[in-house]
Amino acid sequence: MITRLLVANRGEIARRVFATCRALGVETVAVHSDADAAAPFVAEADQAVRLPGDTPAETYLRVDLILDAARRSGADAVHPGYGFLAENAEFAAAVTDAGLTWVGPPAKVIAAMGDKLAAKALLAEAGVPMLPSWTDTDEITDFPVLVKASAGGGGRGMRIVRDAAGLAEAVASARREAAAAFGDGTVFIERYVERGRHVEVQIIGDTQGRVVSLGDRECSIQRRHQKIVEEAPAVVPERVRTALHEAAVAAGRAVDYLGAGTVEFLLAPSGEFFFLEMNTRLQVEHPVTELCTGLDLVGLQLLVAEGASLPAALPDSTGHAIEVRLCAEDAAASWRPATGTLHRFAVPGVAAEFGTLGRPGLRLDSGVLTGSVVGVHYDSMLAKLVAWGRTRAEATRLLATALARAELHGVTTNRDLLVRVLRSPAFAAVEIDTGFLDRHPEVFAPLLPAAKLPVAALAATLAAAAGRRVGSRVLAGLPSGWRNVPAVPQVTRFAGPDGEIEVRYRLDRTGGLAEWSVDPTAAEPTAAEPSAADPTVALVEAAPARVVLDVDGVRLAYRVHRAGSAVFVDGPDGAASLVELPRFPLPTAELAAGSLLAPLPGAVTRVHVQVGQRVAAGDPLLTLEAMKLEHPVLAPIDGVVAELPVPAGGQVRTGAVLAVVHSEEDPR
Repeated sequence: MITRLLVANRGEIARRVFATCRALGVETVAVHSDADAAAPFVAEADQAVRLPGDTPAETYLRVDLILDAARRSGADAVHPGYGFLAENAEFAAAVTDAGLTWVGPPAKVIAAMGDKLAAKALLAEAGVPMLPSWTDTDEITDFPVLVKASAGGGGRGMRIVRDAAGLAEAVASARREAAAAFGDGTVFIERYVERGRHVEVQIIGDTQGRVVSLGDRECSIQRRHQKIVEEAPAVVPERVRTALHEAAVAAGRAVDYLGAGTVEFLLAPSGEFFFLEMNTRLQVEHPVTELCTGLDLVGLQLLVAEGASLPAALPDSTGHAIEVRLCAEDAAASWRPATGTLHRFAVPGVAAEFGTLGRPGLRLDSGVLTGSVVGVHYDSMLAKLVAWGRTRAEATRLLATALARAELHGVTTNRDLLVRVLRSPAFAAVEIDTGFLDRHPEVFAPLLPAAKLPVAALAATLAAAAGRRVGSRVLAGLPSGWRNVPAVPQVTRFAGPDGEIEVRYRLDRTGGLAEWSVDPTAAEPTAAEPSAADPTVALVEAAPARVVLDVDGVRLAYRVHRAGSAVFVDGPDGAASLVELPRFPLPTAELAAGSLLAPLPGAVTRVHVQVGQRVAAGDPLLTLEAMKLEHPVLAPIDGVVAELPVPAGGQVRTGAVLAVVHSEEDPR
């Protein structure tokens, strides 16, 4: 029996495993880097051991440090979570050799499936259908193809190539990314299937040789080959579902599979399917299977790790579950990762965290809480929100509404994109495949339309005014800025998503809104006269955290949260993130025209141009690596490279100048 379990991972998956351990009476041990010392998963563990290291990411990859942590804490078992060492055969063997219980498949199985080329050859003999693949680029004559990393997963090291001209660079780039993520830059190439769907089957095996399937999942909506929306069951014909499950079980039996794992397939429009890979670990998307079956997959992992048999009868899948991955990234800016402090992280209506529901509702699996700091050292995923309903439509509506109402303050997320995907007609019609986002650029628009931003800015302004009156010691009952004789309006300026916004308003002696206007160009203050396009707005109620407005005869409530100069407004039309600007700003150093700034801390891995070189808009200037992914920095205009202050290998902070490009008309 396992009595004390060490989780060799971090964040959301560590909290997920701890939740099952608490339910089973198993003590828990967390390991953490210095960057994670204050993280929620560390606080929730019964014991926590610091992992020293030169960089925060590398600490979780040190087998010797993790085994030493197990020894010092008295742990008798190790769960690898997913990512880091979860699919490292040497780590699994080292844990077993140390006399500890390994919660996962044997090292030989991990090794066999970890090399995707070897896995394809092995499982082809078991009758699992395969796509043609190559390791020699000279053998490729037909396009498109997909370059894939032989080790690891999560979409890293994957590139679609549509012609021979781009093959060499795609292979080189994939190798670099795979080496950085997995320590192995080996890649291979497969035929790329247009309009293909990513469908997978959950399997589990026990020590008695029994391998069973526990349901299937649709994981086709992806960004950069990484899943962001997953659902169970997949919407496929029953004959296809049966064949998928049979192939998955055959794959598991071919390698004497033990523990929880996932067999992933590519489903072509014709109904044919092909093996992609076997993940020898728990998947990020496992909650959708748990909600549809009522099973605790982590509990089953511990059960078979202790040598017990699987239950003779396992439940069938019922209802429909959909999961979204909430990530710290700007979807509209090429998925640029985001960092910062989560000033508020609140999702309404959550019925369970890390657990099953038993009725329609929401489950939240989160690695962060209000106050958590999101850095650059790890993957950008913050949390997973999952809805279970009696039907797919019911689960979709529940999930989209909860996401839209969530308060996510301080860090840019992909929330708006996820809501638009869930509410899109194509998603409702199951017109989905791995190219969904490429074909539906409309889902990248923010939920809050630009035309609605002025009212949100007005709500922020009125909340701030109410806050000042609450704290006032003199004449607190009078409206903010009130005068016996009306004069110029009150003025508040914000930095908004597309530039400065200036709100001008005046309250009457009753506290009502006498006049208002919003100027997105931030011109000099003038008399406040709403334009013909402005809605008719009346103030119903104003408090520091809540403002109610009557907008063209419709009463709307806005939640307002302030953190320093940052103001977050959540309303029925969407969320706005604003920064109140000082009335008398201090002078600041002026950047050189054409400066390109680092959006977050990272390392410059490659510089593609030289000073003095002519470039066209969109040409790559350099490559910045952050959050385990490469991010190209492109020329914004046609011009000449004037400065390249950071060499390849250089580390940069947020806001550092990466390059300066002068327009061709610039006399300098």
